[in-house]
Amino acid sequence: MLKNIIAMKLKIYDLEIDIEKGNITDQPGIDAVVNAANAQLAPGGGVAGAIHNAAGKDLYEECKSKAPIAPGEAVITKAYNLPNKFVIHTLGPIYGKDKPEDKILKQCYQNIIRLSEKHQIRSVAIPAISTGIFGYPVIDAVEVVFNTILTEAKGLKHLQSLKFVLFSNEDLKIYKDRFAEI
Repeated sequence: MLKNIIAMKLKIYDLEIDIEKGNITDQPGIDAVVNAANAQLAPGGGVAGAIHNAAGKDLYEECKSKAPIAPGEAVITKAYNLPNKFVIHTLGPIYGKDKPEDKILKQCYQNIIRLSEKHQIRSVAIPAISTGIFGYPVIDAVEVVFNTILTEAKGLKHLQSLKFVLFSNEDLKIYKDRFAEI
């Protein structure tokens, strides 16, 4: 089991941001976790497989009625057997295929934040979206993440905390280095 290790904390406006190495399915005390989903919101590999395995079969049953989703879109479901209330599913761009990648990735993060506000969610844990099998370079993705947060964080009414939960030491270092520049 991958133990969560908090690497960095900071605040942008009233939004607290944590960056840690950890397991997205093990986020007690967080209202919602984000699934880096496929278009059918089905169990798969990586984050989607881990979330579906931990949440149980009822998650996919609820997902079926919300699929398919397009790149950049996000939908929300219950979290079932996860220690959270909600799962926010978003489909990131496949690098080199879904154009323009940066705008689609930005939409993912905007939609995560907007769904959080709509459902009065106070805390969200997010993995690195599109940087695994979808091939988005982490260094480029993190620029989109930060610029989107800087734009969206001002004036939030409900969302108080974002936690970036990263699986690899390399991703953790890139996120830490970029956030340290803020």
